[in-house]
Amino acid sequence: MQTDSGTKKIRRPELLVPAGSPEGLRCAVRYGADAVYLGGEAYGLRAMAKNFTEEEMAEGIRYAHERGVKVYVTANILAHNADLEGARGYFAQLRDLRPEAPDALIIADPGMVRVCRQVWPEAVIHISTQANNTNYETFRFWQELGAKRVVGARELTLREIAEIREKIPEEMEIECFVHGSMCVSYSGRCLLSGVLTGRDANRGACTHPCRWSYALMEETRPGEYFPVEENERGTFVFNSRDLCMVDHVPELVQAGIDSFKIEGRMKNALYVATMARTYRKAIDCFLESRECYEAHLPWLKEQIAMCTFRPYGTGFYFGRPAPGEEGQIYDGTTYKSEAVFLGIARAPEGGETVFDQKNKFSVGDPIEVMKPDGRDLQAVVTGMRNAQGEEVPACPHAGERIRMRLSDAEGRALCAEEGDVLRMRGSRE
Repeated sequence: MQTDSGTKKIRRPELLVPAGSPEGLRCAVRYGADAVYLGGEAYGLRAMAKNFTEEEMAEGIRYAHERGVKVYVTANILAHNADLEGARGYFAQLRDLRPEAPDALIIADPGMVRVCRQVWPEAVIHISTQANNTNYETFRFWQELGAKRVVGARELTLREIAEIREKIPEEMEIECFVHGSMCVSYSGRCLLSGVLTGRDANRGACTHPCRWSYALMEETRPGEYFPVEENERGTFVFNSRDLCMVDHVPELVQAGIDSFKIEGRMKNALYVATMARTYRKAIDCFLESRECYEAHLPWLKEQIAMCTFRPYGTGFYFGRPAPGEEGQIYDGTTYKSEAVFLGIARAPEGGETVFDQKNKFSVGDPIEVMKPDGRDLQAVVTGMRNAQGEEVPACPHAGERIRMRLSDAEGRALCAEEGDVLRMRGSRE
């Protein structure tokens, strides 16, 4: 901790980044995360993410720990009776992972907390936002049951968080989401998906019906659909803005938040790398000085736009969003991006950048090589070979192994290092 103006203690926040796959975990670690959170093949709230097998989780924990990064595992479903016995075995599996177990478990359900404590008494437990943690007495309740950290409800304001910080023990930790998709329902406890599709959002299978377009049908006129409108803005009445607090890091730190959490276990590696690198720079700059942070704000905002997003807002941090466009998006659900993800570099071979291609691009195109330290190397593709070693003018087939030659602005050869993220600028929807 350090002091603000010599008086108030400033808690250095952890940067917690999602890892929806082993590739995402390595990206998060390389680009600046202090900790990552991930799910196994069951009991988490992102059943549609790639998630981790037991072997992948063990390897991911080893990789992260060797680089000083913590790993938290989600088990935050709202459990039914049929889930409990399997959860007992799952907690035992996590406890016995070798060479090392995860640093903490993220749990929402009190029954799952009890099962975990019975199987693994020493486990560090973080209480998920799914538990609706909206007041300091709730935080104290969970601490009395042995929780080290509580993730605040997304409906909390900064003022409420600061009051919670004042009224809970110093050693208890507050984690809050600072970036990513927002749920239309209170702390994510939603019934829409279960009712409309049979897939329970509270058990990890959400189909995101809040992003769909809806129409009104009168009972005696089946098949006649009337648009559901609010003024003239369209029919997407549940569609929340994405959260972005990169230009409010000082307020987040001063509220006493211990862990800044990025949402996005379903997102690709470009998103993970961009968010980790950008919020790392934002936190480090502010802790150095407010002047450093403010000087970097244009770069921070530019970088945030380099991966998929819906229009941004500040959620509930500054109070309940006013009715209208401050909190909702009424004209569609399309994601936007100012860059295209091309792939992640493997170990170079003979001066060529080797990677598994994600999106089409061509010889002659300008691309960027993202570096963890914040640099973006500008390059031009001067040639590429496909998996068979043949020279090709473009790479249209996603997943193909490509060997690419690059040059910088002066025409000198350039090669990406293993783990570098490759992107191409350009607005896409």
